Amino acid sequence: MSKQIRYTDEPLTRLRVIRDFLPPPEELAFREEGVKVTIALSKRSVDFFKREAQKHGTQYQRMIRRLLDSYAQVHGGPPTVRSSAGPRTSGGSKLGQRSPVRGRR
Repeated sequence: MSKQIRYTDEPLTRLRVIRDFLPPPEELAFREEGVKVTIALSKRSVDFFKREAQKHGTQYQRMIRRLLDSYAQVHGGPPTVRSSAGPRTSGGSKLGQRSPVRGRR
């Protein structure tokens, strides 16, 4: 065990005031608007996040959400604007047809 600290009643010297750097409580309670989604993840990924969440005393869904938020922040870029012209016909697959790449639409 570490050595016990002995406090003495000596005068304090060389004090300086520092500005308050802590955010106000309303900023700490801020929650970003959430959107409910359904997503299928691999069992391996879910098991990993559940183990890690248990180690760190948090919820696995929160860890996944923070991971996705971090990724979006780093790789965000401008939002994608979709054309209303209809499905693509050249250079890609038509809507509703499977792409040859790993079964994506």
